[in-house]
Amino acid sequence: MKQVNKIYINGKFVNPHGTEILEIINPSDNKKIGEAILADETDVRNAVVTAKEAFKTFSQTTVEERVLYLEKLKEAVEKKQDELTEIMIEEYGGTRQFSTISSRYTGSWFDSMAEVLKNFKFGKMINSSLVKLQPVGVVGMITPWNASSSSIASKVATAIAAGCTSVIKASEMSSLQTMVLMEAFHEAGLPEGAVNFVTGLGNVVGTELIRNPDVAKISFTGSTAVGKMIAGNAACTMKRVTLELGGKSPNIILDDADLDQVIPMAVYGAYMNSGQACIAPTRLLVPEHKLDQVNRIAKMTAEQMVVGLPQDEKTQIGPMVSVRQYERVQSFIEAGLEEGALLLAGGPGKPQGLEAGNFVKPTIFTGVKNDMKIAREEIFGPVLSIISYKNEEEAIAIANDTPYGLAAYISSSDPERAMDIASKIDAGRICINGFSHDPMVPFGGFKQSGIGREYGEFGLQHYLEAKAILK
Repeated sequence: MKQVNKIYINGKFVNPHGTEILEIINPSDNKKIGEAILADETDVRNAVVTAKEAFKTFSQTTVEERVLYLEKLKEAVEKKQDELTEIMIEEYGGTRQFSTISSRYTGSWFDSMAEVLKNFKFGKMINSSLVKLQPVGVVGMITPWNASSSSIASKVATAIAAGCTSVIKASEMSSLQTMVLMEAFHEAGLPEGAVNFVTGLGNVVGTELIRNPDVAKISFTGSTAVGKMIAGNAACTMKRVTLELGGKSPNIILDDADLDQVIPMAVYGAYMNSGQACIAPTRLLVPEHKLDQVNRIAKMTAEQMVVGLPQDEKTQIGPMVSVRQYERVQSFIEAGLEEGALLLAGGPGKPQGLEAGNFVKPTIFTGVKNDMKIAREEIFGPVLSIISYKNEEEAIAIANDTPYGLAAYISSSDPERAMDIASKIDAGRICINGFSHDPMVPFGGFKQSGIGREYGEFGLQHYLEAKAILK
């Protein structure tokens, strides 16, 4: 039985003031594997006081010093790579394929931000005045369960580059993963109070972070509903916010694309991280006259997907993170049937032989209308909606007819044609002919997919305030 009974404040592992105990459940069989003692409001206040005091000196560190801290963090986190992978598989149910890649790249966030920092200008002259960029202050970070380690690493890397101190509220559903990261951060030897961890419930720890007047900024990754609440409450103390929220990303297949190549890739993309990914392309937009061919390839691809125990190297879709999440996905599958969408693959219930865990059949609906619930709302599970369009104009209209705007995908044999379509899509990140990632370019959403940007130079700017000094 694993025990998480410490939080991390002022460079030390300490017993939390909070006493509530959370059972840690393995989603593959719903058996208890550990317990975590959750932090409370007092723990948050203590962490914020520490971070505020540490900010006085950390904000004055040089670029060279902060680059060194980032390099130490990269080294310490990469030493924990194998441990992070195994914990992610056990606690979260991430497949070995996904968890290995995620853990491998967690340390790289510090590397990429160090490169940004080396070339970033914190001041410039405009006419005879100096415009100086200075760190915003103490940053409260609220991170999700579906990408816990990488989310923490990317946010902390940016804060350190800016000269900010931080208090991290990792998801309570990622307590074991967070403990491994705390150990790595401690081993990196950062200045005391620069980074603090207070794992706990959102309505306790998260609420105190948002309301605390000594927290200057909130960086949140999670659902749009929670993001709206954070934005409203943060306004009371005029906190700066970066909100990376939900998505319902379109994947536009143009009529000149090779369907045998792009449709399997589209299905795999929709099921990335077992469908528990905000950037997953869960609306597949295809030419109306090619719908039958698309349906045939998509159905065959889904039926060949391997759903199974996440530790198996062949598994492509693991369990949902919790019973609650499993039930949420099932409710959407039922809604799709009730609304009259055609079930092409999968459907309600669990795959045979996996009844003990939170497993979902890889599901595809076709004949979907863009006003259906399954096309409007973020499901966060392996459910794909195929929507047909008559021409490019209609494809663009359908793609943009959503409250979200986090990501989009376009496939075409003509790069210029794809670029033209991309210029008309309202989304923060658009991939052409594949699933690309670049930690140096901005990430964030249009519309209800968020406020602000993360990663690279654009992300760093959101942790800084501009000060004009006129002569």
